[in-house]
Formats: sequence, structure tokens, C-alpha cells
Amino acid sequence: MGPYLNIVNPVLWEIGHVAWFHEYWTLRHAAGRAPLIERCDRLWDSSAVAHATRWHLDLPDRAGTFGYMADVLAQQEDRLAHGVDDQARYFYDLAIRHEDMHVEALTYVRQTLSYAPPQGLGAGQRLRAGALPGDVAVPGGRWRLGSSAEEGFVFDNEKWAHDAVLAPFRITRGAVTNEAFAAFIDAGGYRTREFWSDAGWTWREQRGAERPVYWQGKRDGVWTTRRYRVDEELAPHAPVVFVSWFEADAWCRWAKRRLPTEAEWEAAAIGRSTADGNRLADGRRRWPWGEEPPTPDRANLDFAFDGPVDVAALPESDSAFGCRQMIGNVWEWTASDFLPFAGFVADPYKDYSQPWFGTRKVLRGGCWASSARIARPAYRNFFTPDRNDVLAGFRTCAL
Repeated sequence: MGPYLNIVNPVLWEIGHVAWFHEYWTLRHAAGRAPLIERCDRLWDSSAVAHATRWHLDLPDRAGTFGYMADVLAQQEDRLAHGVDDQARYFYDLAIRHEDMHVEALTYVRQTLSYAPPQGLGAGQRLRAGALPGDVAVPGGRWRLGSSAEEGFVFDNEKWAHDAVLAPFRITRGAVTNEAFAAFIDAGGYRTREFWSDAGWTWREQRGAERPVYWQGKRDGVWTTRRYRVDEELAPHAPVVFVSWFEADAWCRWAKRRLPTEAEWEAAAIGRSTADGNRLADGRRRWPWGEEPPTPDRANLDFAFDGPVDVAALPESDSAFGCRQMIGNVWEWTASDFLPFAGFVADPYKDYSQPWFGTRKVLRGGCWASSARIARPAYRNFFTPDRNDVLAGFRTCAL
């Protein structure tokens, strides 16, 4: 089950919850079938089962939990063999993406709890390609922020695309690196009040934070970090990861930079300029590099590698403006609060977005443990600004 922490679920419970979510939406809601386990809702419904109680439920054991998952899958396969309509398909799309999210969550739970790393995933070699300094210019203009119905499955908080007006801005080609973040620590950034917002300083004092949560200090002048259960040297040119929004914001204040808004991030990722370069062009790319789907030479997704690669790696990932790795590697914090777009209407899974508006910050781009189904450019991830356990880093804009 693992220890009780407010930022993780019991592993056994989480696996059962994934199976329950599949069953609830695809078999019970869409197909009208009876529950496979009579008490399943009081075990695994995350909207009704309080977090603190999840360690104390009469759950099936490991074999029973995986048996339940196998039974759900068998019924789904049987149902799909006879075909489903578009309305039912929506719930299969929802359930598999929900599973993707929990695969990623279980990955950083392994890190939180110092468990062994996932086995048999990734290339086993994180690319070392150096730093990627400098900014690129993105022209101002009208930007269509959000998703449209033509894009297929989208989440309710992405609906619908609407105009945002952007001033010209400059954004870094790559994410902030470990080396760049270490300079902030060495300059006394964690102990300098002026670099922190009021909420950020309160968080820093309460946590006693002096560096990113898994950094272990220097060994022979080189920073080390805990990766799962092993200490290793910190790769200087890999993106900093496991930093909270508060830490990203403080680094920006120290460096005289700022976080991009989600509209700026999206425009830099999939926008284009007019022929004269003076404004944003109408339309946008499907992915930063063009229309082709992600591959390991374009995006560190789906455990393509066993962790973050250097920010200069994967040049085939560049956007039209020259921003690299805007999809995959690490999630990127933005300046934007997680708020509904105008005209928001909750989808059938009403607890996905609506309860969290106004309490979280938006992240974009996905990470090495994200699926390509999740890490679309318009996907809005969201966490509270204190969370430093998720696979998040950041890139910045010039003031």
C-alpha cells in the first residue's frame, strides 16, 4: 500500500481505481452493464472516497485487483468487437487517457517513495547534447487559444478555441537547465526574500526548502540528486525537474525573467509567422515540428528514454520559431491560473476540471512519462503551485 502521504495514492488502490474508471464509464455508463464488483463504487470512486481513507478499505489483494482489471478489459474487448457508436467511443477515449495520467502518476510516485525505477521501459540512455542558450522572437497578433471539435477527443477545459491577442515576446529556445538553476541556489536565491512571492516565501519557510526537493548537495563540487532510490550526479544540461511553481517563479525574479502565459507558450510551440515576420499567421501546426506524429527523435514521450534528455537534444523537435522540446521531456509551468474558458460546460466526468478552477497553475507540453495522447500542444495540465513532486520544469520569457 505504501505510506500515507497527501500527494500520493496507495499503489494498490490506484491500480484498482484505473480499472474502476474504465468499467464505470465504458461498461456501466455507456453500455448499461451491471458492476462487476458490487462494492466497487465505495472502494474506487475518487470523487466519493476521501483520500485519507484509501489506505483503510477492504480492497481485493494484488491478485484480485489485477483480476478485476482483466475482467474489465475482457468485457471492453467483447463490447468493442461488436462496434460502438461515437457517443460510446468518447468514454473509451476518456478512460484510456485517464489511465495514461495514472501511469505517469505511478512513475513519480516511485520517485516520491524511493521505489525501484520502472523496468523494461525507455532506451536506457538519456541523451547528453549540451545546453541551448538564447531566446527566439515570437511576433504579436491574434492567437486561437484552445482546441476545436475537428481535433478529435479533447478535455472540457480546452473548449473551445477563442481569440487571444498577444504582444510580441521573446522566449527561451530550451527549458531552464540544472546548471542554470544551480546558479540561483549558489547566489543565495532560496534565502533572499525579494525573489519570492508572499505565498512562495511562506511555502519555502514551511518546507525549509534550500534546493529542489531531490537534490542531495554537492559531491566534489558537483551537485547530486536522488533518482528513484539511487544518488547520481546531476546532468548540468538536462532540464531542472521536480520544482514547484513557486521555485520557478523565484528563479525568474532572480534572473529578471518571467514565465510565459499559456497563450504565449502555445503560440511559441505551434504558431507560425506571416511571410514578413511581423505578426502571427492564421492557423497553426498540429505539433511544434509539423503535422507528423511524435517519434523518439522529435519528442521524449512514452518512456522513449528513461528520464529527461539534455535541452539541446532532439533538434527535430524545433517549432517554427526555434523552440526545442516543447512536447515531452518535462512539463513546463506557465504564469497562467487554471481557469475556465468563456462558455465552459463540464463534460460528463464533471469532477475532472470544474472543482479545481482558480486553485492551480497551468502546465503545458508533457514529459518523458506522458503519452502522446495526453501531451498534445493544447492539453492543459494543472497542479497547485506548491507541488514539487511532479515531472515539471519551466522555460522563460524576457521581461
